[in-house]
Amino acid sequence: MSTIHKSLSLHSAIVRSNRLGKGPVLGTLAVLCSLLSSPAALAAPATDPHAAHKLSAGQERTDHHYALPAVKVTRNDGKRMTLADAIDDGRPVMLNFIYTSCNAICPVTSQVFVEVRERLGAERDKINMVSISIDPEQDTPRRLTAYAKRFGSAGTWAHYTSSSADAIEIQSAFGAWRGDKMNHQPTTYMRGAPGKP
Repeated sequence: MSTIHKSLSLHSAIVRSNRLGKGPVLGTLAVLCSLLSSPAALAAPATDPHAAHKLSAGQERTDHHYALPAVKVTRNDGKRMTLADAIDDGRPVMLNFIYTSCNAICPVTSQVFVEVRERLGAERDKINMVSISIDPEQDTPRRLTAYAKRFGSAGTWAHYTSSSADAIEIQSAFGAWRGDKMNHQPTTYMRGAPGKP
């Protein structure tokens, strides 16, 4: 069973958490997240079909224990592996759910990942950044690679897809399944390292 920190706002997950540990990487993440937490950075236009995502400046941090399902995922470079292998590589984890045709919250949450990577500088490879597609019918490894290039996500930020059934199982395991991709929530999950909160 893996412990992942779930947050409706990435910003508070790190700033408020003293369980993620100390050190330059997490200190930098805390500073970065406090800088990125402005309401303007998270606001969506009123006519946006994703307005129900509850994009408010309010922050929530909760601790949960998630059992990773025994499913296979495919990284954007085509390599297949178990979800556990994708996540449990010994480093702290930041995980979110995206889909490449999303034009509302997914680019915003992906941009937050970009900002985290940029602010970490040379220490960026100390964090395992994982984005999992919730639209596997469309999000092939090739399409995920193109999406990743839009955000300059080289290195240790990997994008994964799976079968449709496995995508639902993964989202359900994290309490993120909302019936279809149009109802997904802007949630980031965090964990200090395997076996640690």
